[in-house]
Amino acid sequence: MEPNMSNCRSSYEYGHSISWFEDIAENAGKVQTETLRRILELNSGVEYLKKWLGEVNIQEMDATALESLYTSLVPLASHADLEPYIKRIADGDTAPLLTQEAITLLSLSSGTTEGRQKFVPFTKHSARTTLQIFSLAAAYRSRFYPIRQGGRILELIYSSKQFKTKGGITVGTATTHYYASEEFKIKQEKTKCFTCSPQEVISSGDYKQSTYCHLLLGLFFSDEVEFITSTFAYSIVQAFTAFEDLWKEICIDIKEGTLSSRITLPKMREAVMDIITTPNPSLASRIEERCKELEGVDWHGLVPKLWPNAKYVYSIMTGSMQPYLKKLRHYALGLPLVSADYGSTESWIGVNVDPSLPPEDVTFTVVPTFSYFEFIPLYRQNQDCSSVSDDFLEDEPVPLSKVKLGQEYEIVLTTFTGLYRYRLGDVVEVSGFHKGTPKLNFICRRKLILTVNIDKNTEKDLQKVVERGSQLLSKTGAELVDFTSHAEVANQPGHYIIYWELKGEVEEGILGECCRVMDASFVDHGYVVSRRTNSIGPLELCIVQTGTFKKILDHFIGNGAALSQFKTPRCTSDQVLLRILNGCIIKRFHSTAYA
Repeated sequence: MEPNMSNCRSSYEYGHSISWFEDIAENAGKVQTETLRRILELNSGVEYLKKWLGEVNIQEMDATALESLYTSLVPLASHADLEPYIKRIADGDTAPLLTQEAITLLSLSSGTTEGRQKFVPFTKHSARTTLQIFSLAAAYRSRFYPIRQGGRILELIYSSKQFKTKGGITVGTATTHYYASEEFKIKQEKTKCFTCSPQEVISSGDYKQSTYCHLLLGLFFSDEVEFITSTFAYSIVQAFTAFEDLWKEICIDIKEGTLSSRITLPKMREAVMDIITTPNPSLASRIEERCKELEGVDWHGLVPKLWPNAKYVYSIMTGSMQPYLKKLRHYALGLPLVSADYGSTESWIGVNVDPSLPPEDVTFTVVPTFSYFEFIPLYRQNQDCSSVSDDFLEDEPVPLSKVKLGQEYEIVLTTFTGLYRYRLGDVVEVSGFHKGTPKLNFICRRKLILTVNIDKNTEKDLQKVVERGSQLLSKTGAELVDFTSHAEVANQPGHYIIYWELKGEVEEGILGECCRVMDASFVDHGYVVSRRTNSIGPLELCIVQTGTFKKILDHFIGNGAALSQFKTPRCTSDQVLLRILNGCIIKRFHSTAYA
């Protein structure tokens, strides 16, 4: 039985959400077998399942026996295995291919991980579980950071544009579908007194205009804001970075009760002007005074200075968002950074039941009703190598009830939305248990991102290397804004290129040393051996112009991604992105680490 997810913020509802979750966590193994039964009963007879299960009578089978039959007959699948079915849906085939429920929406992945955007089915269940995890997470946060009734939330959230396939299916990001859903409308109606921005700002489709209005309204209600949130930490950093240039204009709007001419979308203008109905010179003067102080300290402590009653900043801060923590902490000063929950375009996975932990230490407790989860045990072939690579040995998948503490796994999903034994590609470690359900520590995406020959390095390996190299910037007053990489193999020997965008000036000698330190910091055995034998050439560090990564963001937004979903690709072979990057290089350095 699922709790009432009306998102009412009463302590009763919060307590009800937690007691429901504690109960299913206690019986997670049994809940999982019943979840699989529900999925298969709902989708009994669909073309994909009939291919593997034939005419099995699911209703007459015991849940445990059904679980055993399902995992023995249905093979593990990648997106490529399901893509022909999804394409038929996109082209207008209305037969029950993956689900009995008609699929009218397809989610568009960001494309920053796999290098191309993928279609994933989105159903009412997707919106329900999103509302459910938001409510559950809020319940756990309220234990540590209770908020006032009547307070507000500064939500830096964005929809993207939707489009239709030739078969009439609506395509957009998962966040866009959720923001257009009845479930989101329920949330907004129940919590409308807590939201700074109206729907017209969220769904404008123009992230620059939306960001301006989010910030304007957030400051208009500055004393009422209880916390600040966005889907990804990147979006918060992006908004506050933009604010450094926009604050004077925003102060004029608050002072005069006007709205900047940069806001050209009629519906958004009207919705915002309905809120800012009268001039407020005293508020504008107070904000202006604080901004002048903040300018003098490089905007250190921007959040508590401008939103004095904010309790925390809340966002996804793990994985590819971790590099933005330093800048976020700069803005937040000592305000807690609370990591949001673990999910993907395909399914929500786990909730953060201990919001007091810093993002680097957060774990995610699996919610066993969201999907049926399996875990492929992974074993490193070279245990002496600290690099996380795709050089894994695999064992047979195990159910949630059989995972072991300290073991690394790849997650496999069977979802209500038509994905069956779907390999997600995420590598996680079981770091503990919450009653009967595991707590996961996200390790990395399994997909290799940097390889020239026998070298194998992932996003996490790259992040560690960049962190070590960028530590040398701390004494210069400069900071690393963003980074990506590319494995250059057009000329032999191939080599790694790391692109940095910096804020501030750095001497060339220091940048050369940054390059050397990064090259020496790759610990993958294949990379070290290849560098020593010159099978891989010296690492190249390219410094790009200010605003280069903004151009990359604009490229993805132009292709249908939403700012709420955007993640800077940490490695790219995309020729468009490489043209942007290479066209913006202002300095190059080559490593002397193995000279």
